[in-house]
Amino acid sequence: MTKSGQLFSTTLAIIVVGYSFYWYRELGPGDVGSSEIVESEILDHIRYLADDERAGRYPGTRESKDVISYLIKQFKSFGVNPGGKNNSYIQPFSVLDGLELGSDNKLMIGNNSLEIETDFMPLWFSGNGSFSAKVVFAGYGFDIKDDSLTWNDYDGLDVDGKWVMVMRHSPVRDNPHSLYAAHAELHKKMMVARDRGAAGILYISQIEDSTLLPLHYRAGYSNAGVPAIHLSNEKADEFLSAVGKSRQTIQENMNNALKPVAFEIPNVIISASVDLKSVYIRAANVLGKVTSRNHKFRDEYVVLGAHFDHLGYGGPGTGSRKPDTAAIHNGADDNASGIAGILELAHKLQSNRHLLKRSILFIGFDAEEKGILGAKYFVNHPTVELSSIVTMINMDMIGRLTDTTATTGGLGTSPLFPHLLDSLAENSPIILKQNQAGYGPSDHAAFYTKDIPVLFFFSGFHSDYHLPEDDWQSINALGAKQILDIVYNIIIHISRLPERPVFTSAGPKEPAKIGRGRFKVTLGIIPSYGSLVDGVKIDGISNPNGPAANAGIQKGDILKALNEKPIKDIYEYMNRLAKFEKGQTITVTIDRDGTEKEFSVTF
Repeated sequence: MTKSGQLFSTTLAIIVVGYSFYWYRELGPGDVGSSEIVESEILDHIRYLADDERAGRYPGTRESKDVISYLIKQFKSFGVNPGGKNNSYIQPFSVLDGLELGSDNKLMIGNNSLEIETDFMPLWFSGNGSFSAKVVFAGYGFDIKDDSLTWNDYDGLDVDGKWVMVMRHSPVRDNPHSLYAAHAELHKKMMVARDRGAAGILYISQIEDSTLLPLHYRAGYSNAGVPAIHLSNEKADEFLSAVGKSRQTIQENMNNALKPVAFEIPNVIISASVDLKSVYIRAANVLGKVTSRNHKFRDEYVVLGAHFDHLGYGGPGTGSRKPDTAAIHNGADDNASGIAGILELAHKLQSNRHLLKRSILFIGFDAEEKGILGAKYFVNHPTVELSSIVTMINMDMIGRLTDTTATTGGLGTSPLFPHLLDSLAENSPIILKQNQAGYGPSDHAAFYTKDIPVLFFFSGFHSDYHLPEDDWQSINALGAKQILDIVYNIIIHISRLPERPVFTSAGPKEPAKIGRGRFKVTLGIIPSYGSLVDGVKIDGISNPNGPAANAGIQKGDILKALNEKPIKDIYEYMNRLAKFEKGQTITVTIDRDGTEKEFSVTF
């Protein structure tokens, strides 16, 4: 070998060794696997994500951060570039995750000081602050007047600036379909008392209840502006006996006669301080990008998404179907399967980048189980122009195919989709059951509300859904691969279309479950179900010819009041809306860029 040849070989060896050390440092030992979609690799990803060491992938935990690192490591190993701002793979955001007691929670009845968590407990929607006043007992706290039921516990009572004490539940507590059920909610009773001018509300239990209500955070509720406190049975009995009353007698009289029992309580002052602290966690979406070499189409994107979070150890309020069981919810199908799908498709699409005309944006969403919060955050803080997203494809629970049938949602969001699905799935062993609706209980819903065509792949519900038993041993890796093969072909096809898919509306842009039977009217808006503002942020206008649109209300406005009655959160909005009739004209107060405006709205 010549001297120049030896120099070339030495230089090449240094480059190769240096390059190898670089990749080892970035990726760790081991190879990146096949660029094809492989069943064993699908299962490897799921086993890692659903291992007990991931502790159920609850947002904000160390284990969730491990998952984020894993996704980034995989993207890097495939050569997938960062998809976030400032050349980052992550898009961090905060999530309100709970409430805790502050240091200044006090309650005094006269000169008697009560003990927090033993004698009293503020409720999850309680306002903060200090208050001292007289007390009025107002039965069940009802103010009902409709065609089927009339019951007014406030008739003849002056509660302005006073505490209102009410009894929990209703005269028919065990029938969720009774006429009283919609009025028996604790939050609803607070609204009635607040509308009457009460400065605070005290709840006492029926004789069937033995325990003090714990402080549990419930998503969607906000600071009510007035203190809301539950008294223990012992302290309630002491208080009522001092004025010659008893819980049992009051309850029996109301339940037997089906009439209010209300009275003023003289010469007693109740003083309280409520100090509840919001607990936030730091979540993050993970974003990767494969940029097309086609200069005409490279700035348009197909988004492929799946959520990686799950329920942690379960418990009340997490969505677990065993809320009283503290156990790791591994979420192998929900949604380690969808994330495994993203990783396999990212690898294959990067390896076949030459086939792409449009670019691909991969998003692992966090906090889906808390109300698709990661997806909502992305569409409100996009890392690419929303107008550049031609289609969003979502995969949630694709790992438990039990026969040859899977479901594809969103077919109605573009006229292109039904024919496309039929043709691309023609040679697949999978039969795709088509669903037209654009809105659904997963991350694609956030994109549909922004008028982006969506497709949603789902292998079906099963008995382990949201239970600790959803583990990797039940995964059908072959079925997942067959779904991913279809998704891959769809992505390639959409990326190469000469014209982007045209968006069409396919059903409502809000959850169908929110008490539709209660409403006689609609404003024609899309309320934000995850917003933390005081009021209700309008995510969009669902009906361009609806009452809100006709009045001039716009996307981005914040609803503050209906007919001069305040709105603090989505639950207050729904309770207010349920009272209105078709043909009725009301005043709607909104906040637009920091300025309050009033609109006259006719239903």
